Amino acid sequence: MGVVIIDGTTVRDFVADDTRFTNSVNDQFSSLDLNNDGVLSRAELRKAFESMRLIETHFGIDVSTPPEQLTRLYDSVFDTFDGDRSGTVDRDEFKSEMKKIMLAIADGLGSSPIQMVLEDDSQSLLQKAADLEASKNAAA
Repeated sequence: MGVVIIDGTTVRDFVADDTRFTNSVNDQFSSLDLNNDGVLSRAELRKAFESMRLIETHFGIDVSTPPEQLTRLYDSVFDTFDGDRSGTVDRDEFKSEMKKIMLAIADGLGSSPIQMVLEDDSQSLLQKAADLEASKNAAA
């Protein structure tokens, strides 16, 4: 785990750096595409979100969510990512939704810097945003 200082501008700058953002999203997509078929299935995307434990915790505390409710929530997330309703999520759909998520995080963070603890995860887009900011500060 590492502590970073981040704000909405940090995240927006990362998303605006199209090459870096696209490469990061492509790396993340590839790590989620378990069968290497070039698309994410419902099961692959669910596994990814389950590993993040976004729904099963509330401020880091485990919560009990009935399995059928979890299935509905994960299906809803998948349906949002699957913009063309093909039954799979391609790279462009994944990038589009990840961009929306990152910009929503930026809006939530606002302009006041906060300290955030991030798990050591080479695929974390927030970590990559913080790394980009750190590289700018080191160059200055």
